[in-house]
Amino acid sequence: MIRWSSTLCVLAGSYLACWGANADESVEEMIRDALAAAPPSIASTATVVDWDNRMLRQGTGPYVCFPTPPAARSKGREPMCLDKVWLAWLDAWMNAKPFTADRVGIAYMLAGDSGASAIDPYATTATAENKWVVDGPHLMIIVPNSAELEGFPTDPKNDGPYVMWKGTPYVHMMVPVGEPVSVK
Repeated sequence: MIRWSSTLCVLAGSYLACWGANADESVEEMIRDALAAAPPSIASTATVVDWDNRMLRQGTGPYVCFPTPPAARSKGREPMCLDKVWLAWLDAWMNAKPFTADRVGIAYMLAGDSGASAIDPYATTATAENKWVVDGPHLMIIVPNSAELEGFPTDPKNDGPYVMWKGTPYVHMMVPVGEPVSVK
């Protein structure tokens, strides 16, 4: 299980923010938001945890779902459901540690996201150089050998899967399953 401090501060997509539970939001709303990230077959058995690492719902399946971070809500929704490989990836990314997947990992963000650089895992805002992208509904895939991603496009404007953060320990495949992306 995930172990983080009571107030989780993390670089997430487009900003550095502390992701804590909003006192005005009910547990049921956070659970509903978190589960919107995955298909029903995953959501039905997923554990739901908030960004303060509070268990909101114990699941029986292998996925952990997180609601949209409160700091991101003014920009849109970005709940996510992560398997064990992606949970390790998240810890490595948040703490700027090396990461190598030990097997294929799948993550779901079927509600989309509010934006990130397609090339810089720690960019906080759009620039002319960093291929800022707001993805619609998508899956994310990690492979143990990043060389297996060679030959896939890195341009999010290709209207199909693309490699995000190539050349970093956090490289992964973005697989759109909804509306095309917006790139600046």
